[in-house]
Amino acid sequence: MSSSYSDLNGRVVLITGGSRGIGARTAREFAAQGAKVTAVGRDRAALDSVVADITGRGGTAIAVVADVTDSAALQDARRRTEDELGPVDVLAAFAGGQGFPVPSTELTEERWRQVLDSDLTSAFLTIRTFLPGMVERGRGSIITMSSAAGRQPSRANLAYGVANAGLVMLTRHLATEVGPHGVRVNAIAPSAIATEKVLAGMPPETQDKVAGTHPLRRLGTPEDVARTALFLASDATSWLTGVTVDVAGGRITN
Repeated sequence: MSSSYSDLNGRVVLITGGSRGIGARTAREFAAQGAKVTAVGRDRAALDSVVADITGRGGTAIAVVADVTDSAALQDARRRTEDELGPVDVLAAFAGGQGFPVPSTELTEERWRQVLDSDLTSAFLTIRTFLPGMVERGRGSIITMSSAAGRQPSRANLAYGVANAGLVMLTRHLATEVGPHGVRVNAIAPSAIATEKVLAGMPPETQDKVAGTHPLRRLGTPEDVARTALFLASDATSWLTGVTVDVAGGRITN
């Protein structure tokens, strides 16, 4: 059962990477709290499915198709959200996920740039689009999506690890800079999360093996991450900024 955060009722929440997996679950969880949600992604059909699910349950949501490495597309997403729902109170920059293992000796310059754009530059561009309005209004909560791969070496490719480590510093730097303006910035760093994509590429015996490497002896779920996002966005964490929450089943290396 999800916790209740009454202060999120009526707030405008924009989630990138909102078409499936963690982002889609996060959109649904915010909507269940009474928030008005914009789900941003590149897959129109998947976004429409998320929005239909939310509105079918009495919630408020819109879908915006956008490439979050494109500043103009992000500005369009901001304008549409403000026109239909209002100014964004909570920004969840969750797009990314280019961690497929590649030996560093085989990592091309093209792939390096692609991963950094997808996972790090996209977060910067997304935040740059919505941060000025939050600063002007004197309030806002931003949540970035890092990864356990950005906290310690992993099987993910080098560019992915570097990008996600960069997201941790981006979060800390911005939190220090914009805290005086009433804007909080925090990060989530999930470990092995059982999204449809992960489960499709991981045989059951591998799932069991990976689960066994975590002290809580299970894979994480999209709900685990989404409910952490609710907590970070809510007034329950009004004096919390610049932190990275390891949603990792106890498998943490500081």
